[in-house]
Amino acid sequence: MIKSVIFDLDNTLIDFLRMKKLSCDAAVSAMIGAGLNVDKEKAMKEVFDLYGKYGMEDKLVFQRLLEKLTGNINYEILASGIVAYRRVRAGFLEPYPNVGKVLYELKQKGIKLAIVSDAPRLKAWIRLVSMKINHYFDLIVTFDDTGEYKPSNKPFKVVFEKLNVKPEECLMVGDWPERDIKGAKSLGMLTCVAKYGNPEADAPDADYEINDIKELLEIVE
Repeated sequence: MIKSVIFDLDNTLIDFLRMKKLSCDAAVSAMIGAGLNVDKEKAMKEVFDLYGKYGMEDKLVFQRLLEKLTGNINYEILASGIVAYRRVRAGFLEPYPNVGKVLYELKQKGIKLAIVSDAPRLKAWIRLVSMKINHYFDLIVTFDDTGEYKPSNKPFKVVFEKLNVKPEECLMVGDWPERDIKGAKSLGMLTCVAKYGNPEADAPDADYEINDIKELLEIVE
């Protein structure tokens, strides 16, 4: 019997990658408008190459971009990019369709809800509060709480201890097979891959896969 559902955050509850792409597109356009002489497509590729190297939460990505493309930092151009990025990002923080309804229904069933995210603590909380879904969760575990990224079993064990549940009583829902599914499976949890957040996810070991979060209500009856 499932007593707890544990969610990843980015690309499971929020379309994080789309938000990043739209925000970065606005930032690069603003930087070009402020005087950066570069092909936009090339600049976008460089941005995501930098995210790949330094992590998707890297705060210095536009500074690194300028250093790489021009060898120095023009602060007017940098500021233009950051302002445009923040403006678009702030307007995009919305959950996937049906997220609020599903969280409400799960709570009505008496299911304990948790988040295990690799995001920094403050950024995770800002996203949850912005989406107005923070009140549904009994526990939020971020990278700052354990110092370890999934698939480490440490973040999951915090959930077991704090919510007083056994691994076999938990369902992990996430979009990243190598982290979300692998980490949960290694501890004996049930797993569900969120294909709506990552259509290319290949997770043959997952117990379930869903194309809309509302399908969870058929799994947790």
